[in-house]
Amino acid sequence: MDNQVKEILCITQEECSEVSQSVSKIFRFGWESVHPKTGVNNKEHLEEEIGDLLCMIDILTEKCIISDSKVNEARKAKREKLKQWSSIEGL
Repeated sequence: MDNQVKEILCITQEECSEVSQSVSKIFRFGWESVHPKTGVNNKEHLEEEIGDLLCMIDILTEKCIISDSKVNEARKAKREKLKQWSSIEGL
């Protein structure tokens, strides 16, 4: 594995952790709680972090590190599983 791939994977891993941390903040403090230093509420912060993660997913596919078609297959399969096993409406 070359250094560029390692860097892309490392940044992707960091972004996944930041999304997870943002979700935890929402559970602990609510959607509208504002960070005192940044002035950004938890919903806006989650949107930023998901955007960062989606950027990294784009880079992973653009660099052919992962397959866009395989990702889309997995996305569809997950939606089908959620229809069966979750209580999320409107899937």
